[in-house]
Amino acid sequence: MSVDLIIDSSPREVLIAILRDNRLLELHKEKNNNNFSVGDIYLAKVKKIMPGLNATFVNVGYERDAFLHYLDLGPKFNSFVKYTKGVVGGAHNSSSLDFDFEPEIDKTGKIEKVLKTNDQILVQIAKEPISTKGPRLSSEISIAGRYLVLVPFSDKVSVSQKIKDVDERERLVRLIKSIKPKGFGVIVRTVAKNKKVADLHADMNDLTNRWELCFQNLQNGHAPKKVLGELDRTSALLRDLLNNDFNNIHVNDEHLANEIKTFLKTIAPDKEKIVKNYTGKMPIFDNFGVEKQIKSLFGRNVTLKSGVYLIIEHTEALHVIDVNSGQRGKKKDSTQEQNALEVNLEAAEEIARQLRLRDMGGIVVVDFIDMKEAENRHLLYEKMKEFMKDDRAKHNILPPSKFGLVQITRQRVRPEMEIKTAEKCPCCGGSGEVHSTILLVDEIENNLRYITQQYKSKKLQINVHPYVEAYINKRKGFFSSLRKEWEHRMKCSIEVVPTTAYSLLEYRFIDVVGDEILF
Repeated sequence: MSVDLIIDSSPREVLIAILRDNRLLELHKEKNNNNFSVGDIYLAKVKKIMPGLNATFVNVGYERDAFLHYLDLGPKFNSFVKYTKGVVGGAHNSSSLDFDFEPEIDKTGKIEKVLKTNDQILVQIAKEPISTKGPRLSSEISIAGRYLVLVPFSDKVSVSQKIKDVDERERLVRLIKSIKPKGFGVIVRTVAKNKKVADLHADMNDLTNRWELCFQNLQNGHAPKKVLGELDRTSALLRDLLNNDFNNIHVNDEHLANEIKTFLKTIAPDKEKIVKNYTGKMPIFDNFGVEKQIKSLFGRNVTLKSGVYLIIEHTEALHVIDVNSGQRGKKKDSTQEQNALEVNLEAAEEIARQLRLRDMGGIVVVDFIDMKEAENRHLLYEKMKEFMKDDRAKHNILPPSKFGLVQITRQRVRPEMEIKTAEKCPCCGGSGEVHSTILLVDEIENNLRYITQQYKSKKLQINVHPYVEAYINKRKGFFSSLRKEWEHRMKCSIEVVPTTAYSLLEYRFIDVVGDEILF
C-alpha cells in the first residue's frame, strides 16, 4: 500500500488530496485566512450566560459568538480561570503549573455558578464555524504533538487503546511519567508504539515549548486574542498520518514545499526527501488524476466500476444514501439474496470512503438493498465497521434495522467538503446543467464493458457527437487510438460514427442489425 499527498496551493486556499494506491481517499481544503481552526487556543470574553442551556456565548473575535457548554468546561476549570487571571494580570510570571490546583467543579453544576459576563477565559476551538453557527469551544485544553498530547492541569498519563501490548503500554507510562513536567497530563498516541526515549523526549520538549509560547502570548492579553494556533492543515495531516506508507508529497508551491521539508526535519528527518516541488505546465490535480476523481466522486450520483451506484442527498442535519444495483445485474449462478449481499458489501466500502472524502458529519442513514437472512445483515454490519476503522473522526454504527437501514453518526468538526461537479450545458446557452464532461468517455467505456459482458456482442457501433468521435478515433496512446484500446480490452469490433444531430454528451449503442441497444 502506498500513500501520496498532492497539494494544490493558490493565493486563496490550499487543497490537499490524500491518495492511497492512486485512489482518492481524503480531500481537505484550508482557507489561507482561516483564523478559527480546530485546536486554536484563544483568550476569550464571556458575552451572555444562558442558564436554560447551561451554556454561555463567548467572544473569540469571530463574527458570531462562539458556544461553550458547561460540560465542556472540564473538571479543572477553576484552576484554568485562576491561572488565566494570574497571567493576564501579571501576578503569575511563569508557565509552570507546579502549584496546588483548585477543587474540581461539580459535574452536574450550573454555568452561572462558575462564570459571569465579561469574564476572560482560556478556550480551544473544538468545532469550526459551520453554516450560520459560530465556533464550538472547550476549556479542556490539549496540545497535540507527533507522539504525545499535552494536557495542562492534569497528572494522568493514558495510552491509546490501539496499543494492545501490555508490556509496551507499561513501558510508555513509566517513561512518560519520568519526563513530563508537574501539573501536566499526557495522552500517548498510537504512533508512539516502540519509539525510542529520545523521540518521545524531543516531542515532549516541543509541546512544553508551545505551552511556553501560549503563556507568553497570554501575558497582559486582552480578549479576544489568539494565544496559540494549531499547525496549518498540511502540517497537522503530516503529524497525524505520516508513516512508512508515504511515498511522495507533491507540492506546486516552492515556498510551501520548503516549509514542509523544514517541518519534516523535526518529526521525521528520513522523510524529507519525499517532498517534491511540482513545476509541470498541467495543473497539479490534473497531472496526478485527482481532478477526474473529484468530478466522479462528489456528485449526487456516484457510480462504481461494477455498475452499482449511490445516490447521496444532504440536509442541514441528516445525510441519506441510497444503494442501487444499477447495471451490475444478477449473476447466473447466484440467488437474489447473494447478489444483494455482494452489492451491499461493495457499496459499504465506497460509503466508508465517501464519509471520509466529503467529511460528512451528523446523522447518516444508508438504505441498503433488503436482505432476508440475519446472517447476511450481521456480515454487512461487521464489514461496515471494518471499512470505517481507519476513519479518524469519532463515529458509531448501528446494525441494520428490519427495513434494511443502517444508521451512522459521525463527528463533525469542520464544514462538509462540498464541490460542485455539474457544468453549464454547452448546447443550451449555459442555461442548464449537465454532468461533468471529463467523465463522458469513462461513462461510454463502462457502458461498453457492460454491453459486451451482458449481450456477448462481437460487433458494435457507437454513435456520438463529431467532437467525441474525433477524440475516440484519434487520441494517441499505447494503441493507435482509444477505439483500438477498447477493441483489445473488450474482444470485439467497434465502429465509432460521428452524428451531427447529437448533443455533445449524447451517445447511443447500435447492434449488428442496426437496432439501438437499450439497457
